[in-house]
Amino acid sequence: MNPEATHKLRAYLQEALQQHGDTQELADDDSLFLSGRLDSFSMMNLILFLETAFSLTFSDLEFEVEKVDSLNAIAALVHAKS
Repeated sequence: MNPEATHKLRAYLQEALQQHGDTQELADDDSLFLSGRLDSFSMMNLILFLETAFSLTFSDLEFEVEKVDSLNAIAALVHAKS
């Protein structure tokens, strides 16, 4: 994933966290969903964002929350599917 795409993803995730009242810093390996920082509604929005921003199609993936639980995990998924 290129730096511009990573920046775009980080900005999206930080905004989602702020909407949930979470103002803690976001490290690349911080858990987003399994930790409870974001909820299932946020996950659906994230999936829509990834499909639009990075042309991913989740209908052909076997979905596991671990694949989108951190910035690094999402970046790896985007890179693998690009």
